[in-house]
Amino acid sequence: MRLNLRAIRVAGLGCLVCLSALSLAPRANAGKISGVVLDPSGTPQMGAAVVISPEQLIGSKSVQLFTNDRGRFSVASLPAGLYSIQVTLAGFLPAIQQHVAVDDQHVMRLEIVLGSVFSSFERLRRQPDQPSASDDWTWVVRSAAANRSVLRWQDDPSLPGVAQDETAHGHSQSARARIEVTSGADHPGSISDVADSPATSFVYGFGIGAGSQLLMAGQYSHDDAADSGGIVAEWLPAGGPGVGPVTTLLVRESQLGPDGPTFHGLRMSHDDQFAIGDRVSVRYGAEYLVAGFNGTTSALRPRGEVAVQISPAWQIDAAFVTEPWQNASVSGDVLQSTLNTLDAFPTLLVRDGRPVLENGLHEELALKRALTSRSSLTAAVFHDRSTHTAVIGRNGPVGADFLQDYFSQAFAYDGGATASTGARLVYQQDVTNTLRATLIYAYAGALAPDSDAAPDAPLRDNLTTRYRQSIAGGVTTTLPLTGTRLTTSYKWLSGSTVSRLDPYAESVYHVDPYLSLEIRQPLPSSFPGHMEVQADVGNLLAQGYVPVATRDGYVLLVPSYRYFRGGLSLQF
Repeated sequence: MRLNLRAIRVAGLGCLVCLSALSLAPRANAGKISGVVLDPSGTPQMGAAVVISPEQLIGSKSVQLFTNDRGRFSVASLPAGLYSIQVTLAGFLPAIQQHVAVDDQHVMRLEIVLGSVFSSFERLRRQPDQPSASDDWTWVVRSAAANRSVLRWQDDPSLPGVAQDETAHGHSQSARARIEVTSGADHPGSISDVADSPATSFVYGFGIGAGSQLLMAGQYSHDDAADSGGIVAEWLPAGGPGVGPVTTLLVRESQLGPDGPTFHGLRMSHDDQFAIGDRVSVRYGAEYLVAGFNGTTSALRPRGEVAVQISPAWQIDAAFVTEPWQNASVSGDVLQSTLNTLDAFPTLLVRDGRPVLENGLHEELALKRALTSRSSLTAAVFHDRSTHTAVIGRNGPVGADFLQDYFSQAFAYDGGATASTGARLVYQQDVTNTLRATLIYAYAGALAPDSDAAPDAPLRDNLTTRYRQSIAGGVTTTLPLTGTRLTTSYKWLSGSTVSRLDPYAESVYHVDPYLSLEIRQPLPSSFPGHMEVQADVGNLLAQGYVPVATRDGYVLLVPSYRYFRGGLSLQF
């Protein structure tokens, strides 16, 4: 069944009318910040002006409040992300605390000490042997129009005022390194992905210059004289995720067997963002890809997104992307975001004996409505098109176009071109501070078997674009006693498909086809750091496998290959 474009427009208009009929309410929020403002002697200061500004430009506004008679301030229901806290009081120098991570599971508590010009010079007098940096006094300019430039003294990590994240197990958000020992891959089937074999990964972040941050990550695995590994460097000039530009360089290499060919991959990307006034924010970037495997292929892929805050409860977004951004700013976990980049290379395919990269272009117009302080509804109309669509299967026949993954039983195949227009409706609810639920309905197209194809035709000619409905539900929670973080989801499809249905939403909302499960269990530790056991399972019930008869024989295709990945993580 082909989708009528006019019907889509009518459906989209209907969604907008339904949304507009809802009563106005505050936008969806999640976290809380509270703190106390002191003078250098430790006396609480009443009447200090506190401005809490989001560092993520899209969809948030600054909050201004004043300290009470005990020098305390508090604000709840903040959107998850990174914030800058600016405090001013007559007779004292302004103070600013940057990159304060807020999420829906913890209360961020701050202790901010206001200094004076005299206390700053007293600090110099008491430390005559310590050299002063040339930029001890710096001008800090925030992008929001409500924030003016302020003159501040260079931060000293030994002084009070550093944010303390009160987690269930007491580990600090100031961790700078992580090591993971795992086995398995999240999406087996492509030689360009992380290998489905025992592997060791690491990531380390360190400051460079005035506020910049450089993160280095690597991964290595070995299986039957076949090595696979990668290394990534990520530069954050502004010092944190979701703030300013991000430049990434990824290099991957896999040896397919002791006497097999070798895959080489290079991915370079750069992203940035800026605000136009208080209501419009723009995010843009591009990536350049090069892959070598019995030949060389390359691609340049730009992307962009514009968000407009129509009112406190309404937001409209327009996106033109090849894949979603890595939104580390949502949780502030830049270490995990950098590790995820190791597996961010597109699927490598073979077409007529030459290598090609899976591609796709996603165009979307979405309208988001905050229903209450804990719930939101998003309606979107989108268009997907691809000239090289990745199809994953198992037990494939021997052929030049069936690229077998050496580390698993899966193979990757170029399913050809596909294009479809679809619609999506998403409801999100923060049931409690540690429980979030998501419900997604989508109607879009994906590759599926063509019953009218000739039996002696190649597999590519046996596939065509079919429209399907899908309903997905997901839950993310943290158990109060054990601290176990659990994420589970299930996506139902109305018919068989061999490629992903609405892959953009699957990535953004972290929902895979059929039953998926992620578990993170913190472990007690006797030394500084944070250890946890992790386990990821995809398509646990092995649903959606589609047998297709071709001239090369029967093949088993599936939109989501069943996988298991488990291991141990150490963060310090």
